[in-house]
Amino acid sequence: MDWISIIDTAAPAWDGDVAKARALQTAWAKRVRLEEDFPEPRCIAGVDVGFEEQGAITRAAAVLLDAQTLVPIAEAVARLPTCMPYIPGLLSFRELSAVLRALAGLPEVPDLIFVDGQGIAHPRGLGIASHLGVITGLPTIGVAKTLLVGRHDEVGERRGDRADLIYQGRVIGTVLRSKDRVKPLIVSPGHRVSVAGAANRVLGCCTRYRLPEPTRLADRLASRRGM
Repeated sequence: MDWISIIDTAAPAWDGDVAKARALQTAWAKRVRLEEDFPEPRCIAGVDVGFEEQGAITRAAAVLLDAQTLVPIAEAVARLPTCMPYIPGLLSFRELSAVLRALAGLPEVPDLIFVDGQGIAHPRGLGIASHLGVITGLPTIGVAKTLLVGRHDEVGERRGDRADLIYQGRVIGTVLRSKDRVKPLIVSPGHRVSVAGAANRVLGCCTRYRLPEPTRLADRLASRRGM
């Protein structure tokens, strides 16, 4: 995969034009596909982003795991100067260049990517997981810790309990209890994954922890310093 050309497409140089970035999101959201059209994954990646030097450096982490055993195979970190300030709803423009460089550091292209962030559960239907999926063509799932948009019914307290996440009359994700009596996750398809399929795959990758293994390991790597 030509990661460098994808990087150029994903994150054009930030010129401060918020309206243009939002228009790009609206256009790219139309490319999102919510049907699963890929074979059972052999390897899965998790990606997450942290920041160093009081936000001046964007630190992206990618971890590759065996899809059946969830045993880590490889990991990569990319550190880049932060390209723009934090603007709600435009997270992917800030983080994707570093994420793509981290993915490029893995020894092989993953069959499915779990992203710490939103998929279609986004005001314009293009959170970072969907943005990543559309520009790479790879299946992606958004696994967020907090709600960005939408409403849902109460979720039961047991592992596997769930409720539809609804926004503007449409089901855009699942509020999923991944572990007994812990705060639920916000799971939404990014690209080439269905709403139900995204939740089931995330739950299948949750072991002893609240987060599924791909994003849990990426989160741990992204938050380290001095590496």
